[in-house]
Amino acid sequence: MSADAVGQIATRRAAVLEKIAWAARRRERNPAGVALMAVSKGHPAETVADAARAGLMLFGENRVAEGAQKIAVLREQFPALVWRLIGPLQTNKAKTALQYFSAVESLDRERLAVRLERLLAEQGRTLPVLLEINVGKEESKSGALPEDAARLFEAALACPHLTVRGLMAVPPYDDDAEASRPHFRRLAEIRNHLEAEFSQPLPELSMGMSHDYWVAVEEGSTEVRIGTALFGSRTAA
Repeated sequence: MSADAVGQIATRRAAVLEKIAWAARRRERNPAGVALMAVSKGHPAETVADAARAGLMLFGENRVAEGAQKIAVLREQFPALVWRLIGPLQTNKAKTALQYFSAVESLDRERLAVRLERLLAEQGRTLPVLLEINVGKEESKSGALPEDAARLFEAALACPHLTVRGLMAVPPYDDDAEASRPHFRRLAEIRNHLEAEFSQPLPELSMGMSHDYWVAVEEGSTEVRIGTALFGSRTAA
């Protein structure tokens, strides 16, 4: 444990929470309705341990193998930590993902929904998921296209062991946080349309990262995924 590292992360965490609260108040929202997820991709287990000591409890990992390794190392010492998968999930890694993550926030295709359903049915458990929507229609990114969101939602609803909690998106990167606002609004609009069409609540919107999370909160985010603003630049890919 590095006391300096813990203190530094705690200071950064406080700054992020303060900005979340500021943005929430601008929209007359309760800041407690916005979860702070620490994105630990590319950071070692020791850094996650320091983050836990600094008060962070919710962690997101992009890759199954990397996340599983950290969880295996840390879960005995920090059993209260919550781990969610936020990166693309290959169907052949779905079984491993279910061993380590409490939720999958990147459900992006019907085939994956079917695979998860089959595995969950065998285990007799349910899994919270978010549907990932490619709001910027970027070929380099995963996620269902906005026009395919209803079909994906319908497929997920047909899987009784999946609990669809909401939507997730990673807008096109721009140094200007305001450039993300139309994409955040689009995700909220898609959520509203799905709720109306299927008469199903979708309370969660996971959107906003280190460079634009305060804008996301203004547009209704219930979970911001923060890496750099908490940990600094990654030392590993």
